[in-house]
Amino acid sequence: MNLVEWLQRIMVGFGAAWVMWLMIALSVVSVAIILERAWFFWSLRDDLTVLARDLKTSLDDSIEAARRRMDASPSAEAAVVAAGLAVAHQGPEAAEEAMAGAAALQRMKLERRLAYLGTLGNNAPFIGLFGTVIGVVGAFDALGQAAKTPVAQATSQAMAPQAVMSSIAEALVATAVGLAVAIPAVAANNFFQRMIKSTLANTEALTRVLLAHLKIDPAFAGAAPAAAVEQPRGKAARASRQDEHKKGGAGEEER
Repeated sequence: MNLVEWLQRIMVGFGAAWVMWLMIALSVVSVAIILERAWFFWSLRDDLTVLARDLKTSLDDSIEAARRRMDASPSAEAAVVAAGLAVAHQGPEAAEEAMAGAAALQRMKLERRLAYLGTLGNNAPFIGLFGTVIGVVGAFDALGQAAKTPVAQATSQAMAPQAVMSSIAEALVATAVGLAVAIPAVAANNFFQRMIKSTLANTEALTRVLLAHLKIDPAFAGAAPAAAVEQPRGKAARASRQDEHKKGGAGEEER
């Protein structure tokens, strides 16, 4: 027995049913991931227009007000801005780096398990095609078996044997199952990828709002944690200047 005959016997012996069971199992996992990701994105929903407006308003008040507003939002955009607000007292550069790192972490959370959907959507049709090939091999094997006797050969010439029709139907079902599994996975993956791009674009817009405030007003960056430190220094400096002015005035009177 050569290699081709050995592989043919294995394919005919197992049939294409196991391929379809495999596809069904993969589709169950795919549906579970789609539902989990849909719930995850739904839990992050927020009105970004209102959030951006509130961020600008609260930044005009104080960093603490902006931080409270961002903490109240469940969105990924607010989590990134909150990371920048946490280090805003260190300057715009520190805030920008912190938000870049937070955005990378949020992107990983948003893209979690989507690689499975993309892989399944790309390869499910090929798995179904593999089942189709097995079915076609079974159909030709049935034709070969039917043609071994003259009576069966005459019958096969008039009408395809039932085994051949069954194998062809099995092959077509495998193709249909592969497409049925691939289409929802591809559609869901594209939808979620689009939502990720939109989220990252909104995140970039909100981070620019914060960086604009920090760069326009450098004192604003240190207002929250450094106000208590800078204020005594400012009073001491003013008192020192007043003493110097008095001493200067006294020196002029002596002269």
